[in-house]
Amino acid sequence: MKGYLQLSNGESFEGDWHGKPQPTSGEVVFFTGMTGYQEVLSDPSYHGQIVVFAYPLIGNYGINKEDFESIVPQPAGVVTCSTDEEGHHFQREESFSALLKKHSIPHLSGADTRSLIKLIRSEGDMKGVLTSSVQNIQVKEGKGVQGRLVKEVAVKTPEVHGKGKTHIVLLDFGYKKSILDALVSLGCKVTIVPFDTKEEILHKLKPDGLLFSNGPGNPKELAPYMPLYKRLAELYPSFGICLGHQLLALAFGGNTKKLKFGHRGANHPVINVKSNKVAMSSQNHGYVVEESSLLQTGFQVLYKNINDGSVEGMFHETYPVMTTQFHPEANPGPEDHAYLFNHFIDLIQEKRSEKIYA
Repeated sequence: MKGYLQLSNGESFEGDWHGKPQPTSGEVVFFTGMTGYQEVLSDPSYHGQIVVFAYPLIGNYGINKEDFESIVPQPAGVVTCSTDEEGHHFQREESFSALLKKHSIPHLSGADTRSLIKLIRSEGDMKGVLTSSVQNIQVKEGKGVQGRLVKEVAVKTPEVHGKGKTHIVLLDFGYKKSILDALVSLGCKVTIVPFDTKEEILHKLKPDGLLFSNGPGNPKELAPYMPLYKRLAELYPSFGICLGHQLLALAFGGNTKKLKFGHRGANHPVINVKSNKVAMSSQNHGYVVEESSLLQTGFQVLYKNINDGSVEGMFHETYPVMTTQFHPEANPGPEDHAYLFNHFIDLIQEKRSEKIYA
């Protein structure tokens, strides 16, 4: 059966339809990595989006039980050029298409993804509808959709992982399992809490540090929580990743803006402006922090994107707060920045020393 991706600018792309014939809508974005499709499918930051895979063959090594970043696939829909219906790898549990069908996620294969991505790069990320019908469908976003995304992916009740002596409270906006794994592997006890947890409850947990996680949507939709996040970051050593990076910038008085077509891939070069060293990074975001807005926030830019000069990481001059727009835990992508989790632990240890000798 034929299917169609209808875009808000009036363009339409045809392909082969997989799954139940029910339309779905979302922001149409593209991922450029050659591998890592399973991690992309299960990354909560893609929740509610229609993901276009740039690499021409997807599904060739199947799906396994170890590489999930969340329990279920997150996109509203998927578009590929060609798809391997089997998957060939010794860890394979099921096929790419079978996973999407099981979770009723529409999949359009055989599409001209090259032309589609060139269009997005030219006109920017836009809304779209995946449908099995050729009828003209009005593409529009309902009010409040962006604000619902975080609520839909965040935990509803606290969870505790690990048994280490360093206690990290992870504020969940749609965290990736690899972030949790990185902290536990460093000997941390991690308590995952909903993003809207009351301040008094957070204090009772007695965290040594806070991690503001990644997640979907526009950071400004969480404006009511900014005063809370600022107070918390002033009290506890904090690490913000992706959406968490943007939220901390906003909390201290900075500003964010939407990129034309976002950074979503596994090979984005970033430079440390202090050491002048360049390393590759894994990224997934549609919004960035405006550098000019940081003048009165106390934040200093530490990392910048080589391609467009956008802010990729910051540190605070007064408080033990560090942030990265990219994903230091990778998955998918290079682990060039995995050491930043150690830096976060060092920040916590330094804060402990201040308490001891105060």
